[in-house]
Amino acid sequence: MASAFTIFPTAIGDCAIAWNAVGLIGVWLPDASAARLRARIVSRRPGVVEARPQVTMEQAIGAITALLRGERTDLTDIPIDDTTLDVFDACVYSAARTIPPGRVITYAALAERVGPTATAREIGQSLGRNPFPIVVPCHRIVAAGGQLGGFSAPGGTTTKRRLLTIEDARLDGASDLFDSADAAAPPGR
Repeated sequence: MASAFTIFPTAIGDCAIAWNAVGLIGVWLPDASAARLRARIVSRRPGVVEARPQVTMEQAIGAITALLRGERTDLTDIPIDDTTLDVFDACVYSAARTIPPGRVITYAALAERVGPTATAREIGQSLGRNPFPIVVPCHRIVAAGGQLGGFSAPGGTTTKRRLLTIEDARLDGASDLFDSADAAAPPGR
């Protein structure tokens, strides 16, 4: 089998992973329905078949599920196949994977980690192409001044805020990263 995928339940809804012999080739966050999720998977990875995950991918699912339950789970040991990625994107994703659960950094700070010629804009564009959300934690990169910035997964910035809330994420130890947005939210949100 060249590549396969599976859909699995999490605290935020059904997610999916696809893999090959090297590691993950894709991660998907929940969609409006399982049918739409399957359609997104097949659209991005033609020829992939639904299958039961092997042990390494079962462990990846367990770790992703734990993180989405709010456990401070490190996903850096989950293997990804970055052989088909652009070199810059691979560098960005590798740097992003060093951000621990519960922490966030800015696009500019990640650009500094990637190299002297990288810009915050290029980092944002690269993260918009991230085929491994959660495992490559693009949700942990925010705009300057503690603003959320964009998020290309279904649900957009609402999903990004939800993921950061699950992780109780903070920018450089600040205790009020989301306080201004939460203060404007209606009760019971």
